[in-house]
Amino acid sequence: MDAISPSEEPLDALGRLIRSERRELALVAREEGLSAEDAIDCVHDALCTFLRLANERRLPADDVPVGAFVAGIVRNAARNKRRLHHLARPHADIDAVDPGGDGPTTEALLARAEEHVRLKACVAWLCDTQRAVVTLRLLEEQHGDDVAASLGLSRGYVDVLLHRAKAQLKSCMTE
Repeated sequence: MDAISPSEEPLDALGRLIRSERRELALVAREEGLSAEDAIDCVHDALCTFLRLANERRLPADDVPVGAFVAGIVRNAARNKRRLHHLARPHADIDAVDPGGDGPTTEALLARAEEHVRLKACVAWLCDTQRAVVTLRLLEEQHGDDVAASLGLSRGYVDVLLHRAKAQLKSCMTE
């Protein structure tokens, strides 16, 4: 994948990266000796890091291909994960994963990781108050009255913010 133009939106760049490099990025982590699930975790973490750096406009110079840059992040994450888990032996090739097994396929794991990264990016685009309501109500599963009290808002306004945030997230995820 080529470099990102300064005018390109980070989420669009992430979409291009995922479409063009997802399999190769998973293979990078697998070559470092990780299982399919751990490889997907490393790719997911690398894509989140890429999105954060893109939002902060802290990507490498134009002459560095983005795919190679993210592959480096994946490789480092895989090595760190392997060191932490004391995984010494390489695992089977990504194509050798048992497709008839009970666990999810690598493609399904990649799709789930991509969706999670996209959702995380969509949440980041919400205004601060909506993001706080979504975090407290949906992620931390707090009661609406508790959320209202902690944010200093009325319960009705918390419900309105949550409704609007869900609509924006749905729109963002279907674009």
